[in-house]
Amino acid sequence: MRHLRLPVRLTRIGMAAENAVRCFWPVWTIGFVCLAPLMMGWQDLLPIGAVWAFAGAGSVAFLAALLWGLRRFQVPTTAAALARVDAAMPGRPIAAVADVQAIGASDPASIAVWQAHVARMAERTKSARAVEPDLRIADRDPYGLRFIAVLFFVTALLFGSFLRVASVGDMVTGPSAAMASGPIWEGWVEPPAYTGRPSLYLNDIPAGPLRVPAGSKVTLRVYGDDGGLSLIEDVSGRGEQATALADGQQQFEITYSGTLALDGENGRRWLVTAMADEPPFVTLTDPITADAMGEMSQPFRATDDYGIESGSATITLDLAAVERAYGLTVDPDPIDPLVLDLPMPFTGDRSAFDAFLVENLSEHPLANLPVTLQLAVTDAAGQTTTTAPEPLILPGRRFFQPFARAVIEQRRDLMWSRGNARRVGQILRAVSHRPEDIFTSETMYLRLRTIIRRMDNIALVGMDDDAQAEIVTALWDLAIQLEDGRLADARERLRRAQERLSEAMRNGASDAEIAELMQELREATDDYMRMLAEQAEPGDGTDQADNSENSMEMSMNDLQAMMDRIEELMQQGRMEEAQALMEELNRLMENMRVTQGEGGDGPSTPGQQSMQDLAETLRDQQDLSDDAFRELQEGFNQGQQGEQPGQQPGQQPGQQPGEGGQQDGQQGQGDQEGEGGQGSGGDQQSLDQRQQALRQELQRQRDGLPNLSGDAGEAARDSLDRAEDAMEGAEDALRGGDLSGAIDQQAEALDALRNGMRALGQAMAEGQSGAQGEQGQAAGRAEPGQRDPLGRDTGATGQMGTDQNLLGGLDINRRAAELLDEIRRRSSEQDRPEVERDYLRRLLGQF
Repeated sequence: MRHLRLPVRLTRIGMAAENAVRCFWPVWTIGFVCLAPLMMGWQDLLPIGAVWAFAGAGSVAFLAALLWGLRRFQVPTTAAALARVDAAMPGRPIAAVADVQAIGASDPASIAVWQAHVARMAERTKSARAVEPDLRIADRDPYGLRFIAVLFFVTALLFGSFLRVASVGDMVTGPSAAMASGPIWEGWVEPPAYTGRPSLYLNDIPAGPLRVPAGSKVTLRVYGDDGGLSLIEDVSGRGEQATALADGQQQFEITYSGTLALDGENGRRWLVTAMADEPPFVTLTDPITADAMGEMSQPFRATDDYGIESGSATITLDLAAVERAYGLTVDPDPIDPLVLDLPMPFTGDRSAFDAFLVENLSEHPLANLPVTLQLAVTDAAGQTTTTAPEPLILPGRRFFQPFARAVIEQRRDLMWSRGNARRVGQILRAVSHRPEDIFTSETMYLRLRTIIRRMDNIALVGMDDDAQAEIVTALWDLAIQLEDGRLADARERLRRAQERLSEAMRNGASDAEIAELMQELREATDDYMRMLAEQAEPGDGTDQADNSENSMEMSMNDLQAMMDRIEELMQQGRMEEAQALMEELNRLMENMRVTQGEGGDGPSTPGQQSMQDLAETLRDQQDLSDDAFRELQEGFNQGQQGEQPGQQPGQQPGQQPGEGGQQDGQQGQGDQEGEGGQGSGGDQQSLDQRQQALRQELQRQRDGLPNLSGDAGEAARDSLDRAEDAMEGAEDALRGGDLSGAIDQQAEALDALRNGMRALGQAMAEGQSGAQGEQGQAAGRAEPGQRDPLGRDTGATGQMGTDQNLLGGLDINRRAAELLDEIRRRSSEQDRPEVERDYLRRLLGQF
């Protein structure tokens, strides 16, 4: 069977390799262990006696292992290879073909069966394959000595050299052999670590030009006799001279360009070019900017050939540019320059980057005074570059309240010189002569009087640094309270409401908790906006110019729409989207600025009054729909505990349909205030009565709409008519106890109200377009293509636009399919409450 020749031959070779590995693994293990120290150069460091002892022990061990392996090694036979190939196949077909029939040799039927069997086995032999050898010797080396030997050898390859093994021959043949072959040397050039360049092995670099960074370290080693080899170099600054190289090494740094040569047998010469480290560069890219709260932002750009290590900004008083008037006429006390660290990139390349120096220095003595700004950057080589002094006015917080500005001015004079203490006290007494005209509360007046008395007491003993810092801090706190007044309290309440709502988003709150927190946020927002309107800064641009290209006009309707959207997302369980929208609302509230004539004085036209009334109706309708849904949930919860025959879901015995059930001490009352201050589920005013009142209010508002022409005005009236019809349907459903149907009607009314408000805003914009053509665009007009915080296009008047295109260009059909799949998945989860699953099933029925 010729087809078995190749598998048997390959199997035989594998068996030979297997026997060799099993028999001779101690040989190469001992060889690696003996070769590794020689490659590392231990023979040049140890005494000659220790080297000879190591060589003798290694030789004996190597010969013993070799003899042990030769005695056990056997060349595999062809029969053994054939048997291994046969054993790897099922049924051992090769042995079956070679067998002879033992019984039944005279029976024709038995012979026929035997021949069929042999033919089948012969056919099976055609699938024979070479058997892989088993090279594992873990059973013979249980401690892994072979791996330790390989580790030693690999380490020697990385940190040693085969050339060092030749020094063993010098011990045998003597110095004459070394002189015959020439001296043995090695050299390296290691660039500074901050350059990131690799080390150079001089033995691999041919003679000729060699470019390396300045400051690179050169290491030269000579093994054995130097053979008259000498070093000639003028790159280290020590002067060109020949230095004999003895056994050992020499190190020096490349400082200048020049010649590096090894003079003698096997010597080499290089023309070294020392590449100097370029100094860093830094510059101011744009003028400094600041906001009303005094936070400045100074853009800059820094570059270096290898990277910037650190940087600083030094702000120094420009005394020559100071207008020496009032409290600044006296010589100032010494003011140390202000040094700030420049921000550096945490990750990435520092060889070229743009960054911003952002600080709030409103409380510093140099705030609002002429200063010079100098930036300095330092690279890894210690080179520093400084920009030319840039004159500027150091930004500080702007104060709009007149008395607050006066207090801040006196604070500046006191920080300018302690000699102004008497003058500051006199001016503060003078400006507060009639406190009833400037102070909004008695507390502020008492704080000022306390500061004045404290200054008088300090003047008797002399003002030191601690006393000056105490008065300066007290004046700053008083100015802040005078500037913000009740606005600070309103802002703190708004911040607290936002934090509580954000915590509820993270922890997962119930619908009742969400409604309560949203009501708290709405009330805090109303108070904050009212305070902003009362303390509105002048809109003439004298204090701060309006940046119309980045501004956006927003009304209370827009803020309420954002908060309604946040509540809706939370109720749907989409907490990440709600959190993102909440952060956007926080940013808008922080940057909110109300100017006189822009807010706080109420609607200026009948159209704006109608928009405000419709927004109020929309919020009330949303609250009523939430109360109806909450009562529906309570009804389902009570139904799971057992309902009485003939009783509506959620209806208490003896209670009229449509009235919210109350139990356990009027549970649910006070969760959210409804019309007239009644609880959402209270008996004082049932849901159908509240719906009737809302419908009548909408009818009054529809009759009082201004005379608007065009398609938009007609669309507004049609939408309000549909909203009124839907409210009437919801009212009838509530009287009949059909809360599910009432919720559907209320949702239709909400959509119709929103459409009506959008159409009304468009009609108002069309009516004002002619007058605005002559007067120019109003402040805060939204630019085409601008987006509001909800991702909607802004209208022509700067008001918020429609709720279209909220998907931001995504495939609407795909998004709708994803939402339906998510609703189906949640409705099929058996561990969810039955009320929620019923609500999800009704959603699937509608869509």
